Amino acid sequence: MGIVNIEDELHDQLRRASKVGFRSINAQAAFWIRLGMLAETNPTLSFNEIIERELRSAGVTSQPLIPDDRSDGDSRVRHDEAA
Repeated sequence: MGIVNIEDELHDQLRRASKVGFRSINAQAAFWIRLGMLAETNPTLSFNEIIERELRSAGVTSQPLIPDDRSDGDSRVRHDEAA
């Protein structure tokens, strides 16, 4: 493990993003570094494709949220309907 010297503004962005992502500042930095490396080595993949591949390789599965035909235009899946 080492020390990485970054600009104050980037550190501030890391701190803010870590709160949103429920990560520590170090974990947020590691997440961004890993994604950046994957994006550079796989330039034809989108962010979503990279995330999907990483989740799949970790054995994470999820059900897609598919909008249904609601008369009120609300396509969100409600908690009582998700199961």
